Amino acid sequence: MDFLNKMERKFGRYAIPNLIIYLIGAYCIGFFLQYLSPTLLGYLNMQPYYVLHGQIWRIITWIFQPTDSNVFFLIIMMLFYFQLGRILENTWGTFRFNVYIFGGILLTVVGSLLMYGVIYLIFGQASAYMASSLMGGIISTTYINMSIFLAFAAMYPDMQVMLYFIIPIKMKWMAFVYGLFIAWDIVSYLRVGLWVGVVPIVASLLNFVIFYFSTRDM
Repeated sequence: MDFLNKMERKFGRYAIPNLIIYLIGAYCIGFFLQYLSPTLLGYLNMQPYYVLHGQIWRIITWIFQPTDSNVFFLIIMMLFYFQLGRILENTWGTFRFNVYIFGGILLTVVGSLLMYGVIYLIFGQASAYMASSLMGGIISTTYINMSIFLAFAAMYPDMQVMLYFIIPIKMKWMAFVYGLFIAWDIVSYLRVGLWVGVVPIVASLLNFVIFYFSTRDM
């Protein structure tokens, strides 16, 4: 907490207000790009092979990777995470919310680069290139959203929300269901030997754990 306070005093003026709006805007752009220009979208996703060969913009433009192909669920997701993001920013402050979001992005990038490096050293360039291509289709902000949800559920476990605007449910029970989905995703990836699929999950969970233990006294 003291470290974050010092960082905020030094860099707080550079924090981006309403960051969740820009993140949601990236979702929308990516959603339309997958239909209008999938080739362009392919130049934006996170592929360590191309990052290490000069296409460094990919370390941030992967946030345009669409999280859903259904416009109905996209709208629901945007409305839901807009509310969660705004409340978290009001609770933590703009700087801490920025640190949380960018921390998740940074950990995802670092995790994917490390995974690429390990595969390259053990299995060679061909396998590493294939893994890089798989990462391009898997890594998106889906699990960044998940970390936003987990942070909100940790802050407000007994708050009741309307799931799909119909079903009343407390955040702690939704977090439990999220946990089951996360576990299922991990098992599904590992069962087929797709270790690269676990990278964004571990990165987002690690981001949540680090930030939770550094701000729990709030």
